[in-house]
Amino acid sequence: MIVAEQKPLEEIKSLIADYQNVLVVGCGTCVTVCFAGGEKEAGILASSLRMATKLDGNTKQVDHLVVQRQCEWEYIDPIKEQVDKADIVLSIGCGIGVQALVERFPDAIVVPGLNTTFLGLPTEQGIWEERCAACGECILGLTGGICPIARCAKQLLNGPCGGSQNGMCEINPDTPCAWQLIYDKLESQGRLELIMEIFPSKDWSNSRDGGPRKITREDLRLAAEETE
Repeated sequence: MIVAEQKPLEEIKSLIADYQNVLVVGCGTCVTVCFAGGEKEAGILASSLRMATKLDGNTKQVDHLVVQRQCEWEYIDPIKEQVDKADIVLSIGCGIGVQALVERFPDAIVVPGLNTTFLGLPTEQGIWEERCAACGECILGLTGGICPIARCAKQLLNGPCGGSQNGMCEINPDTPCAWQLIYDKLESQGRLELIMEIFPSKDWSNSRDGGPRKITREDLRLAAEETE
């Protein structure tokens, strides 16, 4: 899932400082799961902003709502009336949600209330860890399901660096070496021969380095055209 965390309240206040009617828009998917932008967080943030701006002597009207997904038109179209009435929209969805609101409501001023961080998973209560870099060329089938791009600090493709010690990464003694994890997993599966595979230089054009990415499914496009 996409993992994000709320910006400091003072930063959020600075983003909305010049506007009177504020609409906080949360998202019911990823940022709800990581407790950053769901119904509870949207309500708390709206309340906090009302109290903080009142104490500052610049009381603002702050309302909030949550859509199921900010990243799809069908879920944000119903809030058009509320968006039109607001002076500014404070999105506490991920960065995709912010941009979706901007594109769908071109006359609206939309600012982010979250910092989008990575694609990850909750490893225990209150802790999320990065697991995928969305590099566009997945090799998990050859690395025991452990991603060296997201989990190796140097994104090495053919084994660990010389700084790995006792199975831990040199950048942090609490961070496991990704290639040690890969070795251990392949050994436990009886597939250790895969570690001898030599990966060629990565084609970063499939990643963000190749510019904004786009996937087109012609079968889905045709199906949509047929139903129109």
